[in-house]
Amino acid sequence: MSESTKTAGTALGAAQTGAENLLLGLKASGIDYIFANAGTDFPPIIEAFATLDADSVPMAVTVPHETAGVAMAHGYYLVTGQAQAAMVHVNVGLANSIMGVINAASDNVPVLMMSGRTPLTEGSRLGGRVTPIQYGQEMYDQSSLVANAVKFHYEMRYPEQGDMLAMRAATLAMSEPRGPVYLSLPREPLMEALPEKARPTPRQAPATPAAADPASIEQAAKWLASARSPLVLCQRGDTAGQLSAALVELADAHAIPVVEPFMIRNVMPSAHPMFLGHDPKAALAEADVVLVVDSAVPWIEALHRPGDETRVIQLGPDPLFQRMPIRSYRSDLAITADAAGGVMAISQAMGKPGPGVEPRRKAVAERAQARRRTMAELALEGRSSPMSAEWMSRCISDVMDERAVVFGELGIVPGAMTVSRPNQIFCNPHSGGLGWGMPAALGAQLADRDRLTICCIGDGSYMFANPVACHQIAEALELPILTIVKNNGMWNAVRRSVVSAYPGGAAAKANRMPLTSLEPAPDYTQIAAASRAHVERVEHGEDLPAALERAVGVIRNERRQAFLELRIAISDKH
Repeated sequence: MSESTKTAGTALGAAQTGAENLLLGLKASGIDYIFANAGTDFPPIIEAFATLDADSVPMAVTVPHETAGVAMAHGYYLVTGQAQAAMVHVNVGLANSIMGVINAASDNVPVLMMSGRTPLTEGSRLGGRVTPIQYGQEMYDQSSLVANAVKFHYEMRYPEQGDMLAMRAATLAMSEPRGPVYLSLPREPLMEALPEKARPTPRQAPATPAAADPASIEQAAKWLASARSPLVLCQRGDTAGQLSAALVELADAHAIPVVEPFMIRNVMPSAHPMFLGHDPKAALAEADVVLVVDSAVPWIEALHRPGDETRVIQLGPDPLFQRMPIRSYRSDLAITADAAGGVMAISQAMGKPGPGVEPRRKAVAERAQARRRTMAELALEGRSSPMSAEWMSRCISDVMDERAVVFGELGIVPGAMTVSRPNQIFCNPHSGGLGWGMPAALGAQLADRDRLTICCIGDGSYMFANPVACHQIAEALELPILTIVKNNGMWNAVRRSVVSAYPGGAAAKANRMPLTSLEPAPDYTQIAAASRAHVERVEHGEDLPAALERAVGVIRNERRQAFLELRIAISDKH
């Protein structure tokens, strides 16, 4: 919630219509941007933007495709911790937005999703229907399109509800566990004048994070302190990096290894001696106590579940992930708590390290060092044509400073990268809605125009991103991101899934597996060049470092977006 919330009452007094009331309420609730794809339902919103003082309303950002707008709000949040809004055109725009809403829900990212709603009346009220599409776009329950993925949804009915709905939606979105919310906005209440007795809605603060039950913290601390082989699994952290600091402190003090399985946002420094990478299999096999921190998918039950005697502690704002219908992970102790606060409380409750800590510290550090050495060797082996994703990932991290961020969508190999801070590597949510990475990077770049922002995505993901729209946004808003497309000519994730399910099957043996090829590939560089991007195609791994340096130079010196298309080897691992 921004400081502007404190003056909400004064600002909202300027509203004359429902649309003006809504925009003022959004700004008062800490919403600074509305990523908008407009339609015939937008006249009252556009008129309100033109009428009100620009400083009293969010900034309107035009996005030529709905999925880009939702993902920009998603990416903006990941680097700032501040929720933003997206608004689209009635049911058809909302339909295009659903994938982004699903991604936000999976990642617990607060996005205030709004759409118009075809007018409710046939001319008897201001804002009633005047075009054929306003009949064709009518639905019995438009909110049902997103109801299964949002925390809250409501259809505005009266103009005086505008500021209240904005504040309630934003407050619920930012309360743990965070997530997207939705408002349906018919034209009539948006255009209608506020009644004389309308009063501004009092400000509302998001709920404070849950504090852990002290007895549960003591129990978790005892189990971990007495464990022969404790383990922490964590696949994402908070936007401020507090969980990272808490885990580093716990790992350092008690020599507890940390693994980031199926990582969404990096948490540990890559070179930390207690960081064992991203594969939980070996560590789980020997662990006797496992602390799972805010991780929906800490391991795959069919592949590498912990031993029957292993104790499992689940900790987080929603440790059992109630919105996930099927989730059978063991939970000997489930602690509802802010992740960072809960880890800090456990660390304090564990007291002084026991006698077995130092031998374990040495053994874990040796394993961590061996892992980094093996990955470095693997990356170097991929300096060929086509190059490996490991080599590409190492080269990308080499050009990143400590503030740079990379959005990977079926692209990067985090284990091959070296970063020193949390929240430098963002991977696509487990929901897997493709087309997320590039517009999410645009949102992050908008939040900090001086930060080097990279998106590294597969060729299929690039197609899903509506690249013409994304490159247009980058040029129009002067957002000089670096886009890297891994061109392996196929849906490799689909191919790997088929090979895994039918390792000796006819499809795996076929010269050309059905439904996986993206050949003949278009010239992806021309798509970016159409929006005046700096473009290069890199065929050989040896040429990648220099190409990256040139691209970053264009971004730094010319403030222009850059695009690299890389020829990448097909991998059975990623």
